[in-house]
Amino acid sequence: MPIVNRIAEFAPEMTEWRRDLHAHPELGFQENRTSDVVAAKLAEWGIEVHRGLGGTGVVGVLRAGSGDRAIGLRADMDALPINERTGKPYASTNAGVMHACGHDGHTTMLLGAAKYLAETRNFDGVVRFIFQPAEEGIGGAKKMVEDGLFQQFPCDRVYGMHNMPGIPLGTFAVMEGPVMAAGDTFEIRIQGRGSHAAMPHQGIDPVIVASNLVIALQTIASRNVPAQDALVVSVTEFHAGETFNVIPDSVVLRGTCRTLDPAIHASLPDRFRKIVDGVCAAYGAEAEIDYRQVFPVTLNAAEPTAMAAEAAGAVASTVRTDCRPLMGSEDFAYMMNVVPGAYIWAGNGDSAPVHHPEYDFNDELLAQGASYWSTLVERELKRA
Repeated sequence: MPIVNRIAEFAPEMTEWRRDLHAHPELGFQENRTSDVVAAKLAEWGIEVHRGLGGTGVVGVLRAGSGDRAIGLRADMDALPINERTGKPYASTNAGVMHACGHDGHTTMLLGAAKYLAETRNFDGVVRFIFQPAEEGIGGAKKMVEDGLFQQFPCDRVYGMHNMPGIPLGTFAVMEGPVMAAGDTFEIRIQGRGSHAAMPHQGIDPVIVASNLVIALQTIASRNVPAQDALVVSVTEFHAGETFNVIPDSVVLRGTCRTLDPAIHASLPDRFRKIVDGVCAAYGAEAEIDYRQVFPVTLNAAEPTAMAAEAAGAVASTVRTDCRPLMGSEDFAYMMNVVPGAYIWAGNGDSAPVHHPEYDFNDELLAQGASYWSTLVERELKRA
């Protein structure tokens, strides 16, 4: 793999940075130590540092030449509430918190690119190094955008990268269009009327209502959406009752919806309401719905995707553009809703899957990822 020579020279340093971050994981919006480490390194390399967006977010700004085009490179910093089981000497020292998704590696790869680009400045324009908090489902990207990320730090394009277990080291994957799904959550509280289990006719059984509702919600995917369009409706929690001989007053259902189509995504709250109201009305029950559209669809724009593939091809042995979208979600979509961009996957090799207590980021990917970022900048902001 043609890793940038200078980055290969300080790759052992990057491994030290990554393992230090791995040993000190922090949950979303609590990345205080991580932010301090990031800010200190950027400042050490002469990069302009800005803090506070999204609470614990850090933005580094590096200028070279006279060009005014600007691109953003984003890395996420937060960890997950998981007890680590890797047995590594650099395993988490924070009980119940673990870098089980590789954000320690993402942060390190972007730091490596920042170090290299600050030394060489072989580009013409402005690079925004965006270190984002709270990617894991609690809205860090959205918060940074709401705090004025792109008003304070305008970008012509924005790029993201995530490691991917199961894809060989030395392989990148990127494609135009939807790459990750919109992700919603829902809670449905069904109110019936409790009764003795031997006399169900005296009540309104919310368990029966909820059971029918679980099935009825599946018709959104099977009967309301074209078969060729991806939609997942999953009820993942069913809470009802406390004893064997009492029909409860209420039931709570919770779950998630995922789709790759923004139009389908926009329609889901109304479809939910109609189905829930209809099923409840048939049995004389009532329901409260809390439907939350958490993540939009992650959509790769055409020109940034082509540039990402070109840069990846310069540093990797293989670039796949025939991969299929994932039904998982990514809050980087909030940034790409404002600024066109591309999100790329980098092979982590044969490791445990992300969000698993035995997962570990592949340190061999660090130099390649930093080389990708650096090459992308040098090609996107090419000097005349």
